[in-house]
Amino acid sequence: MASDWGGIYKELGARPVINAIGSVTMLGGSTPIPEVREAMAQADGAWIPLMELEEKAGEAIAKMVNVPAAYITSGAGSALTLATAAAMAGDDDDKIQQLPNTAGMKNEILIQTRQRYWYDRCLELAGAKLVEFGSEEGTTEQDLEQAIGPNTAAVHYYAVEQDPDPQSLSLEKTIEIAHARGVLVMVDAAGQIYPLENFGKYVRMGADFQCIAAKYTGAPQSVGLALGTKEMIRKIGLHSFASYEGRRIRGIGRPQKVDRQEMVGAVAAVRRWMTMNHEERLADSEQKCQNVIASLRGIPGLKAELITNVIGHHAYGVNLALDPAIAGMTLVDVVARLKEGEPPIWTRVRDGEDFITIHAFGMNPGEDKIIGERIAALFGK
Repeated sequence: MASDWGGIYKELGARPVINAIGSVTMLGGSTPIPEVREAMAQADGAWIPLMELEEKAGEAIAKMVNVPAAYITSGAGSALTLATAAAMAGDDDDKIQQLPNTAGMKNEILIQTRQRYWYDRCLELAGAKLVEFGSEEGTTEQDLEQAIGPNTAAVHYYAVEQDPDPQSLSLEKTIEIAHARGVLVMVDAAGQIYPLENFGKYVRMGADFQCIAAKYTGAPQSVGLALGTKEMIRKIGLHSFASYEGRRIRGIGRPQKVDRQEMVGAVAAVRRWMTMNHEERLADSEQKCQNVIASLRGIPGLKAELITNVIGHHAYGVNLALDPAIAGMTLVDVVARLKEGEPPIWTRVRDGEDFITIHAFGMNPGEDKIIGERIAALFGK
């Protein structure tokens, strides 16, 4: 590790950390790749109307990922909020300026009970009301049919290709039922960027909108993509910060600003993602995980298992399970002690889980071995 590692943070009195969690927002989300940094630096040299840049950058991204239209947003969460606003207020400027007051609008977003998740809060920020359908046991076609009512603005779907839920109503059926009743379908597919055919897949299936977190492709953390039909993306643009200033229409998207550097950076990131050698990327991630595991073999009570998933944004990983009676500490102890070390290593035990997942996404060269050795040292190895 270089002697000046994290120096810019240390000057401020903050402690830089080694990221063993992955592409999480609380640690910064991403490190822009060289192609993105170069594109962003070039964007500094001139000013440009952002309504025009949004249009042209969106067209470029849409062409690369084979969807009708795209729009660059302030993260995937912003894309969800703007899409919800577009579903409720459409292109009516009076309604756009009325939000988040939804009086006189269809303001209900349907979501399967089994698909409630941490980020569905982003749908409510525009003023929408989330209405559950189905149950914890499962969802039927009839559940959706009966849930659609006079105030239904859209049906929201949470897509997780790497861990599909057979008890949830499929997206295919969701689109079929919703569209037959003139209802929009929105999909949160923030991490569904690999295999490449999954990038934009849900719009090609017939959904009106899906989001992508561009940070997973090497763009800045604060950039997201709204993909969708031309009509849906046009309406999303009308609710955005660029429209707020460019058209002088006070939509709810004003706080969700994206700068010109980030926009061209997003284009560069998607271009590189769609053309890069993913076999090399996957091999590198697997090797880093194997290096962590190598340091942990033979520790009583500790089990380190390779995650072989390559779908989505987190390729490979290591699951750590622990028998406290044998190991002499709990997983929570491991997390705390790693954070207390120098430099701190951040891991976590998520709610409802009895293991630690380590991802290679955020590791700088050599940090995989540091992580493995530091964990091993906790157990005297």
